[in-house]
Amino acid sequence: MESLLSKHWHSITTEQVTEILQTDLNKGLDIFEVEHRRKRFGANIHSTKRKPKPLARFFFQFHHPLIYVLMASGIVTAVLHAWVDTGIIFGVVLLNVTLRFIQKSRAVKTASSHWKDLYGEATVLRSGQKTSIPGEELVPGDIVFLQAGGRVPADLRIFQSRNLRVDESPLTGESSTAPKMANSLPRDTVLAERRNMAYATTRVAAGQGLGIVVATGIRSEVGRIAELITSTAFIKTPLTRRITRFNQILLLIILGLAGVTIGIGIYRGVLLEDISLSVVSLAVAVIPEGLPAVIGVILAAGISRMAQRHAIVLNPSATETLGAVTAICTEKTGILTENEMTVREIFAGNRRYTLSGDGYQPEGTIFHNGSPTEPEQHPTLGECLRAGLLCNTSRLTRDENKSWKIEGDPTEGALLTASIKGRLDVDEERNKLRRLDSIPFGPYHQFMATLHATDAESPPLIYVKGAAEVVLEKCVDSFDNVAGRVPLDRDGIMATVERMAAQGLRVLALARGTGQSGREILDHGEIRSGLTFIGLQGMIDPIRPKSAEAVAYCHSAGIQVKMITGDHPATAVAIAAQLGLFKKTGRHAGDPEAITGAVLDNLSDEEIIDMVERNVVFARVSPEQKQRLITALQSEGHVVATTGGNFHDALALNKADIGIVPGNSRCEVARGAAGLTLMDNCFSSIEAAIEEGRGVIDNLTRYIVWTLPTNIGLGLVIMVAILAGMSLPLLPVQILWLNMVTAVLLGLTIAFEPKEPNIMQRRGRHPKSPILTFELTVRMVIVGILLLLGALGLFEWELSHGASKEQARTVATNVFVLTQIFYLLKCRSLTRSAFTVGLFSNLWIWAGILTALGAQLLFAYVPTMNWIFHSAPVAPGSWLRALSITAVIWIAVSVEKLIWREKISRVDR
Repeated sequence: MESLLSKHWHSITTEQVTEILQTDLNKGLDIFEVEHRRKRFGANIHSTKRKPKPLARFFFQFHHPLIYVLMASGIVTAVLHAWVDTGIIFGVVLLNVTLRFIQKSRAVKTASSHWKDLYGEATVLRSGQKTSIPGEELVPGDIVFLQAGGRVPADLRIFQSRNLRVDESPLTGESSTAPKMANSLPRDTVLAERRNMAYATTRVAAGQGLGIVVATGIRSEVGRIAELITSTAFIKTPLTRRITRFNQILLLIILGLAGVTIGIGIYRGVLLEDISLSVVSLAVAVIPEGLPAVIGVILAAGISRMAQRHAIVLNPSATETLGAVTAICTEKTGILTENEMTVREIFAGNRRYTLSGDGYQPEGTIFHNGSPTEPEQHPTLGECLRAGLLCNTSRLTRDENKSWKIEGDPTEGALLTASIKGRLDVDEERNKLRRLDSIPFGPYHQFMATLHATDAESPPLIYVKGAAEVVLEKCVDSFDNVAGRVPLDRDGIMATVERMAAQGLRVLALARGTGQSGREILDHGEIRSGLTFIGLQGMIDPIRPKSAEAVAYCHSAGIQVKMITGDHPATAVAIAAQLGLFKKTGRHAGDPEAITGAVLDNLSDEEIIDMVERNVVFARVSPEQKQRLITALQSEGHVVATTGGNFHDALALNKADIGIVPGNSRCEVARGAAGLTLMDNCFSSIEAAIEEGRGVIDNLTRYIVWTLPTNIGLGLVIMVAILAGMSLPLLPVQILWLNMVTAVLLGLTIAFEPKEPNIMQRRGRHPKSPILTFELTVRMVIVGILLLLGALGLFEWELSHGASKEQARTVATNVFVLTQIFYLLKCRSLTRSAFTVGLFSNLWIWAGILTALGAQLLFAYVPTMNWIFHSAPVAPGSWLRALSITAVIWIAVSVEKLIWREKISRVDR
């Protein structure tokens, strides 16, 4: 029975399904067979992988090289009976591990949140008895009852249907309900048209039915996608990859310095206790213990700012990825445009008509040659409007404010509105020609077809709407102005399509055919040919007011914007021109043309790489081709963001570095694959999210540039003291005080630093570039060396003037704290003067400074703190001497900024 995992269930008969699954339609499975299959196939949940429990995940967070170093340091201090030091070191370890655990837990929750409780309850037939069970207990071969309002709990092969209709929007994103029946279908039938299948997570909209469970858990359609999405939930972002590399280098430095320290100590005959203390001090000095906490806060602050700009981020790491985006693959409809269609032009019976009115307000006039006209005078015009009304699943309604709204697809809403302008009554027409069956629109076949009953003696009618080139291929003739059949002028019609599309109109072709008498099922075979062309309807989808401006911002920021659409190439080019997409965004200028899916099919991967760099508009593109375009951009080193809201977009969303889903998407699969949700569905919100993401990267860089000089200075102070055989100027607990308390109190305020005004007028950081430029590295080294000279010099000066070691160490600590405070002001901008940023543009900075100063005063003057941290009260003069060292560092950084300002402001790509 293992072969059932790859069966095309829709293409075989009910009898074959029951034979393969060894089940009984009248009795179902017995309890023993259920238990046997549950062991074989597992529970009906989206993942059968055993996930570690929270406690196991918590302990796994200790598996980090720098945590190992800190734990080893804590053990050493315990052996030396320095219990206070041991407690503080292990407290720092526990804090870091807890923060890592919380961040990972949120990621796990995000990865699985879309798939929880999607299977619900199930009513099944087992051992001849109808019973209700949790959906997760279903196994292949179970007989499941379906009824209106219920959720489909697994992938089912329908074998009995009574007016059964299923809302498949959680899977496909399509707003219309799909009719279900029991007949077998051709093997190549795409998922959205498998009317004898009901898929897990979808809902029963109407009727009743019975189905056989053919796939559960990760073997179901939604489970397969969910598993793929979950398995890639923890892909490292550009920053996390760099930090991982940084940690590896830091570990090697610590081990190397520790080896040197031990060697020097042994050579000089230093006591093992003193050597051990020196090694611990060195290790604790070099590790930036506050880094995980501050990174988490900076990312969280970025998420909050994005939410205020209508962009909801689910995974914190996505904020940093957004800031690194270098290419956006965006849909046209609903993202760049309003997705509120209005029919502007109709071509029917070789005549051109125009329509007045806007939006879905069913008020307006149809004009011919500039004069108002009535469809009764133009039979083919009336039939064109009727076709748009009947080959349609949407509804036009009025809300509580008396505004007209569309329930369903906006394109179909425009067709409905046009038909009402043509004096057609929607309910009357639909009752007169009752729908029997339909083939939903799909991204592969690019058309929709409906079958309608006529009177008892006449065969049913078929109406088709879709892409002009696709519909025309199915037509053998056309209607003239009085609905008489005439030869099909394919070239003339396509020329009209090109003319309309060049005006930015979205063009749909409509056709009519005749079904088989007595047959109430519609399949692809009946509409492959033999249709009569009725006409064209061209509708305008207004560009969103801020889209062109957002595209311009992206271009100025060095971000390539690619329009990937299923629309006509000429329409896509016209809209792209209005948006300003055709300009230099990469190494090539954007060509004013659209590359079609047909062209992409004939290109190798290498040719697509060149094509995607050179062009910005891709039309009539399939989901697989969209994935190829994303892969091509990534192969060139781009960080790619892509939009999508349907089932077919899920893998592309998952393939991209950051997937973006519209807030109105009803497809759970697409929402689960995305890292960003646009609550207003606007492209401008993508640009805003990237802007905020860049702000996050800038703040992360500011923090690293600010905090690492402290670690460099601490490491140098300890290393020089060891080499010179001096007393340690700082003890491990004092170093931890600097790294955890003051560094965190001051460093956290960087998370709330406002963005630089030119953040979207400069090119972003290249994904492969290091966190720190050469210039910033030089700055950090300068500050670190000056900290070494200042802290070590003052430590020796205090000792030589009668101060105790505790007092001298307190003064050395003060040097670091005061430098951290004033250097923080310098780091508010990496290129500009601290005075040009605005002293009070970030009030958190001043709150952090006052808190850090207060904490340092407690460190120096409170007896309990003196006992814990081996500090001692110092005279006011020592503070002034420490402040003088800080002033020297301030001047040095100011001069360095002045020298490098122009270079730092141009980030290399």
